[in-house]
Amino acid sequence: MAMEAALVSVATGVLKPVIGKLTVLLGNEYKRFKTVRKEIKSLTNELAAMEAFLLKMSEDEDPDVQDKVWMNEVRELSYDMEDTIDDFMQSIGDKDEKPDGFIEKIKSSLGKLGKMKARRRIGREIQDLKKQIKEVGDRNTRYKGRQTFTSTKNETVDPRALAIFEHASNLVGIDGPKAEIIKLLAQEDGRASTQQQLKIVSIVGSGGMGKTTLANQVYQELKEQFECWAFISVSRSPNMMNILRTILSEVSGQDYSMTEAGSVQILISKINDFLLDKRYFVVVDDIWDVDTWDIIKCAFPATSSTSRIITTTRINNVAHSCCSSFNGRIYNIRALDMVHSRQLFHTRLFKSDEDCPSYLQEISEQILKKCDGLPLAIIAISGLLANTERTENMWNQVKDSIGRALERNTSVEGMMKILSLSYFDLPAYLKTCLLYLSIYQEDSTIEKEDLIRRWIAEGFIHREGRYTAYELGERCFNELLNRGLIQPEETNEYGIVKSCRVHDTILDFIISKSTEENFVTLLGVPILTIGNQSNVVRRLCLQGVEEGNSTILAAGLVLSHVRSFTMVRGLLEIPSLEEFRHLRVLNLKECSELKDHHLENIVRLFQLRYLNLEGTYISKLPEQIGRLGCLEVLDLRMTSVLELPASIVNLRKLMHLLVNNDVKFPDGIAKMQALETLEGVRAYIQPFDFLCGLGQLKNLRNLVDLEFYCHTEEHNKAIVSSLCKLGTHNLRSLTIEVGRSLLHQDSLCLTTLEDLSIRFLAFPQVPTWVGSLRNLQRLRLIVEGLKQDDLCTLGALPSLLVLYLDGTPESNGKLRINGEW
Repeated sequence: MAMEAALVSVATGVLKPVIGKLTVLLGNEYKRFKTVRKEIKSLTNELAAMEAFLLKMSEDEDPDVQDKVWMNEVRELSYDMEDTIDDFMQSIGDKDEKPDGFIEKIKSSLGKLGKMKARRRIGREIQDLKKQIKEVGDRNTRYKGRQTFTSTKNETVDPRALAIFEHASNLVGIDGPKAEIIKLLAQEDGRASTQQQLKIVSIVGSGGMGKTTLANQVYQELKEQFECWAFISVSRSPNMMNILRTILSEVSGQDYSMTEAGSVQILISKINDFLLDKRYFVVVDDIWDVDTWDIIKCAFPATSSTSRIITTTRINNVAHSCCSSFNGRIYNIRALDMVHSRQLFHTRLFKSDEDCPSYLQEISEQILKKCDGLPLAIIAISGLLANTERTENMWNQVKDSIGRALERNTSVEGMMKILSLSYFDLPAYLKTCLLYLSIYQEDSTIEKEDLIRRWIAEGFIHREGRYTAYELGERCFNELLNRGLIQPEETNEYGIVKSCRVHDTILDFIISKSTEENFVTLLGVPILTIGNQSNVVRRLCLQGVEEGNSTILAAGLVLSHVRSFTMVRGLLEIPSLEEFRHLRVLNLKECSELKDHHLENIVRLFQLRYLNLEGTYISKLPEQIGRLGCLEVLDLRMTSVLELPASIVNLRKLMHLLVNNDVKFPDGIAKMQALETLEGVRAYIQPFDFLCGLGQLKNLRNLVDLEFYCHTEEHNKAIVSSLCKLGTHNLRSLTIEVGRSLLHQDSLCLTTLEDLSIRFLAFPQVPTWVGSLRNLQRLRLIVEGLKQDDLCTLGALPSLLVLYLDGTPESNGKLRINGEW
């Protein structure tokens, strides 16, 4: 997926938004700042060059220390610059007002005086920012120039290479998977021998699962049953000429490593000619992209039905591509179960006649739970413990330190290197999305929809062309799934992933990287208290804060620059929101100590885009909530809020509004034209203006938990009319809780609808209007007394992909679905 550079990223900080805002200051609206326009333009050009350089540097897996220091300084400076510009633009306002009346004129004059001061201030601050940029650049050049030409990077051995030389007697839990791979390679597909193709098995799984080891064990057992064989490692940055030379050398038994073959095409032709009439067995290990496989596969003649290929990859679509090329099967490698995990752990730590001491058994189980069956993690941590004093306290320290503070320990470094390969293969925007997962605790369930909304609010993803920001966020989520960096947790009835989790070892790696980049600051994670964390915080997450350590102010952190604040567990003391002047994201979900008065000053957070109060005891919002002009997400589910303030309709940028079904909306809903998701609407308690205005929300895509029932015919017609209007605009998903009157609607026009779910209501027949939903892809419906005519209606839906039909048929006879099914 090609995406433009993210607005905010771990690589460039907020340089892109800063450049955009400086460009705004150059526009006609701010032409009265002519004295500093030249300085602003010069600064903009300098920052644009820095942004491009930082993006390029972020692709380097191991930049030198001075470059890393410089990159961090530029990123941190970009955050300060954006805060400065935001403060200025907020203080000067977008336009001058012309108030009437004596008092208003005095206030206006005072306001203009303040604006004149602000204009002088922005001139001074632009000069100061240019000076800071120059100092950072000069310092980098000065110290880079002092480096000696003899400095070299320590080359480390790729831990996967060592897997090839691991003796089978030292391996645990591999016999079963090896037998399964061999069986897949041996299976016939039922076609005549003249039609059979080359057979391939693609082993797929995340880094450290043991793909290379498994493939090598199968290779060692089977290779001599073939005329020729080869084992090739591809890597993330493949040299195609070297790979093809290696294949040719291994299958032919001759040394072609130094051959001067003129091109990739010539080498492919040589390999193909050599293998054409031979039975061969090849392992292609560690493929990272489809394009690489598309080249390599050309070297293998597909006509030999008795030849076999094994590929390994971390990426699902690469595995599918490998298998689609020939007669292929995908093998999803599994984590070790607890029995084999324990066996591997103990084998590496204790002698054959020695048991784990009783006082270490509990902590051993905790460590193994953390490793979660990942062989690489178990091997790395057992290697670390082998050189650690056998005391419960020392082992507890190691457990807390896995992947966070001990990256430089040689036992853990190999594991980190393998995980780093997956990380550095990501484009910049996906690196940013991945590191953001460090705010979640181990073993927590991460809701997809909320995660994507937070990515958007943080500025990691933005709308492009005809795709909404949410749709692009969903692509990012699916790409992380595809790469095995997150694991699916829950799916809905349609098989769509609704939530995920992060493997503990991968989470530890993410936290380590995030802390290193000062991307997220975690409090309450024991091992991080000894880390070198900056006291200037950009994204703050509190986890596990206990009594006696209830205030974050005691940590000496500067809160005025915090952009994102998440509280995972409760605090005895809620910090004043006035401290978080530049806050964009505020997540207080399930904070039991939160009360109404804590939100009194929330309207001062002029940059706030995301506010999650789900599961708190909040009973009302501030009357001036409408002043939060940047707010995009508001989640009030499972709170005690029963009525929304009238000013909420002034939130013109609000895209997602989630409330309980018993919440009453004010008049003026039609003003909220940015709304894409509205959850929790009980129609009969809403004012008539709301029922009519709902249909004017032209960008509304998801209407969730609509209780379709009204006391009067007038109100019922109003909600039906609004639904029909939404169905001709952008409505894609509709979830209805109750609404028996739906059965009697003949003209409910929902032409844009793709997903319809009607719950807790059994229909005596499929409503006639359902048959007109030509774009419907997913349908959930309850029908008691199902008839053949109902199935004919459903069978005629041209786009339907998934049907979740509950209920009982009218008779015991067979019913048949007609159509293209």
